[in-house]
Amino acid sequence: MPSTNKMVTIVASHNITPNQPTPNDPLWLSDSDQIGNLRHVSCVYIYKAKHNKHVTERLRNSLSKTLVHYYPVAGRLRLTKSGRMEVNCNAKGVTLLDAHTTNSFADYGDFSPSLSTEQLVPKVDYTQPIEDIPLMLMQITGFHGGEGLAIGIVTSHPLTDATSMMPFVNNWAKVARGEELDPNEIPFLDRVVLKLPQQPSSPSVKLPEWKPVSQAQGIEQGQRSAALFKLSSRQVEILKKKANNDKASNEGVRPYSRFEVIAAHIWRCASKARASAENSNQPTLVRFSVDIRSRLNPPLPKNYFGNALAKTVTPKCYEGDIISNPLRYAAQKIREAVYVVTDEYIRAQLSVILGQEQLDSISAFFMGQGHRVNVPYAGNHNILLTSWMGMPVYEADFGWGKPVHYGLATTFEEDRAAILPSSDGDGVAVTIFFQTALMELFKILFYEDLFLSSL
Repeated sequence: MPSTNKMVTIVASHNITPNQPTPNDPLWLSDSDQIGNLRHVSCVYIYKAKHNKHVTERLRNSLSKTLVHYYPVAGRLRLTKSGRMEVNCNAKGVTLLDAHTTNSFADYGDFSPSLSTEQLVPKVDYTQPIEDIPLMLMQITGFHGGEGLAIGIVTSHPLTDATSMMPFVNNWAKVARGEELDPNEIPFLDRVVLKLPQQPSSPSVKLPEWKPVSQAQGIEQGQRSAALFKLSSRQVEILKKKANNDKASNEGVRPYSRFEVIAAHIWRCASKARASAENSNQPTLVRFSVDIRSRLNPPLPKNYFGNALAKTVTPKCYEGDIISNPLRYAAQKIREAVYVVTDEYIRAQLSVILGQEQLDSISAFFMGQGHRVNVPYAGNHNILLTSWMGMPVYEADFGWGKPVHYGLATTFEEDRAAILPSSDGDGVAVTIFFQTALMELFKILFYEDLFLSSL
């Protein structure tokens, strides 16, 4: 019987399993898989294509074939006697929902995260046993008038990070077009390669990202909203020129990258917006994850499927420093946070990252007692940053053309930013989650600096 959720109606639910027998040995999960968010994370693809039964049938059949190669995706999480998680490769399948919305394509605007965009991705019922919840759920939603469709996907974070998730979707799309996967596109599933030798109890490198961040006083943790900002290639070059022109005295130093200057620009705008609401000068930092696949020695195998991230944080400074100094000051702080992520740093972090607090959080998660994330308080003067700039997010062509939008669908309760490729291939799209009361000022600051720099 169809269920209705505000503007979106679920008309059918399908359980998709691999179309061939697959291995059923449990999949060991690395320490990198066991930390942080234990729930599902979401994304949404938007297409200018009509939603009909042929679309659903194509997605169902191709997904069933793709799961043969990615068979752990069709499994379920379970708790081991040691308190760790593993994947029970029982081929129970993934959920594919068929839906329609009374909204038109235009009603969603730029598809930035909101309560309405959130309805384009499946809801996960965490009241049922964790062992019964699919690791992946998809939702195909047709827009009113037949002018487009959305494919919303939620994925268990312990299963994989975004770097591995993107090839999965692109390979699924390739199979949907009737093509076979090349040998170099088959995922590498054995995560034992991340079972690193035991390190000393006292790491040889500092791991500042695990030191508590005190909760700042001042701006209250009020309501957050999301906005989508576009930076054209020309605007990105303006930022790079602005940061790098100040480095005349540092000949031979590598110019600041796109990531470094965009991250620095976001940080400065947030600091300026917050400073407008209070007079105090608060400590501030940017926290983000770095892909470790090529940073380990030896590097992880190509097409490694799983979480392979190290957490890092910018050196201590104050909002007044970020505001009063040139853009290069913040860019240098971002660079320093990336530079510390060496093979030695990664191994040290992985040796201590899964402590008793996180094991307790995992146990509580399976017992239905909620979910605690074992990371320090983010702080209301800090930013969590995600960058997917180099990912092929617009290669997911299922046979009706590439997506016209890819992005996050759900909102967050803390200040954070996600840097993604732009849909038109020109520059980047920046999704900002920020205090609603300061969002308009943030937007003014975001483009004001660019305008003044271009004069």
